[in-house]
Amino acid sequence: MRFFGLAACDTCRRARKELAAAGRDAEVIDIREAGIPPDLAAEMVAALGPGVVNRASTTWRGLTEEERAQPPEALLTAHPLLMKRPVIEAGGRWSMGWKDEARARALGE
Repeated sequence: MRFFGLAACDTCRRARKELAAAGRDAEVIDIREAGIPPDLAAEMVAALGPGVVNRASTTWRGLTEEERAQPPEALLTAHPLLMKRPVIEAGGRWSMGWKDEARARALGE
């Protein structure tokens, strides 16, 4: 299981705690430090759709119109903090966020 998020994100911390309590071991990737390579960004967008880019974020509001017009993969690579968090991949199954459906998918329920 790969867990993409931020160390300082409350939702990510809550998700990691719940995963650990359920006995799910995750490789945690802090996107602030590691970034999102183009191939991984493409894989995320293919699995989760363009909604993986958080258009309500502070980072989004700081972009120019020209930057906002870029494809989602390019946006995630150039500005990893635009990713909705957390993104979890387990056995080829992807989830985004930590609401009920994403939680059940990540926990294998």
